Amino acid sequence: MHSSAIFLIEFGAIILGLGLLGRLAGRLQFSPIPLYLLAGLAFGTGGLLPLGASEEFVAIGAEIGVILLLLMLGLEYTASDLVSNLKTQYPAGLVDFALNAVPGALAALLMGWGPVAAVVLAGVTWISSSGVIAKVMGDLGRLGNRETPVILSVLVLEDLAMAVYLPIVTALLAGVSLAAGSATLAIALGVAGAVLFVAVRYGRLISRFVSSDDPEKLLLVVLGLTLLVAGIAQQLQVSAAVGAFLVGIALSGEVAEGTHTLLSPLRDLFAAVFFVFFGLHTDPASIPPVILPALALAVVTALTKIATGYWAAKRAGVGVKGRWRAGGTLVARGEFSIVIAGLAVSAGIEPELGPLATAYVLVLVVVGPLTARYTEPVAAWVGKRRSGGGPAAGEAAASKSVQDPVGRV
Repeated sequence: MHSSAIFLIEFGAIILGLGLLGRLAGRLQFSPIPLYLLAGLAFGTGGLLPLGASEEFVAIGAEIGVILLLLMLGLEYTASDLVSNLKTQYPAGLVDFALNAVPGALAALLMGWGPVAAVVLAGVTWISSSGVIAKVMGDLGRLGNRETPVILSVLVLEDLAMAVYLPIVTALLAGVSLAAGSATLAIALGVAGAVLFVAVRYGRLISRFVSSDDPEKLLLVVLGLTLLVAGIAQQLQVSAAVGAFLVGIALSGEVAEGTHTLLSPLRDLFAAVFFVFFGLHTDPASIPPVILPALALAVVTALTKIATGYWAAKRAGVGVKGRWRAGGTLVARGEFSIVIAGLAVSAGIEPELGPLATAYVLVLVVVGPLTARYTEPVAAWVGKRRSGGGPAAGEAAASKSVQDPVGRV
């Protein structure tokens, strides 16, 4: 009875605190994500007031938060949109890998950590945070922008690449045989392909099955189906986020609209819990010794992510403003990076890799919402300064405003 009361007090305090932080962020016209992370640091290991009874529930809520973020992201697009974007944007995935995985691998080798650690750190610096980016795009009202499909294509390519990368890195860390590693990889690829095929081929049938005029029944069926598919995907060595995203794209029409309305409050609640959970598992004392290399790596890979998004958006015919927005939005790292680093820490590969990855992700998960919002106006300001800010620059800016009065170029 006593532990139950402590749980209610702790979890109630967390939710109340998140609500107050969200209101503060709203008044400041600022993304609440950094504030949620700082709250997690305060209540986590080595923080001001570590949690006890409610930590396990917060962990489950955090996982549900990521799943709901990716489900809602998938609801914005149809299966045909996804397939066409993947066909046209796969070069962006290759550029993304080259620009963002290579710096991590080189950093590990320069620090003398060896090839296995290099593969791990390459994954940490490569993969953007789908959860953070989905939240930021929603907060900034950019889900309908022209650059958003490009951003989603890069994120989906990364998530699908994880179906290949995670079995490989797990096999390397465990030192298993080539045959065992190949079998794990084949299963992961097969499951991801099967889920994508069902979403594309039978999306209308799934929507009919899920459809209901009763909001309660619709909510239960969609939420249950999403958690079921995400759980099965994760059990079969495929990202739960990929499974949730594919469920979202499989739903269309009125079902997608109704689901979006019903699940938005739940998404916001559990997404906030996810960011708190991330902070809970970061010991503030482990960050100072690795902060300099983490900051250097964060600066380099923030710039390479911006370059990736800019190039991908330019290739898709998006205007200059949209290119900068796409690049800035992709900067945040998060859940996948922590999962990858956690595998290495569990295997005992390199003692400093865990703290470095944590500090790196913490920096970029705080900076990411800022670059998403300010990369485009800063680029415009720099461009104006370089051109001297004269009449020609003013006319060019006016011309762009006429072409795109709402900024969706």
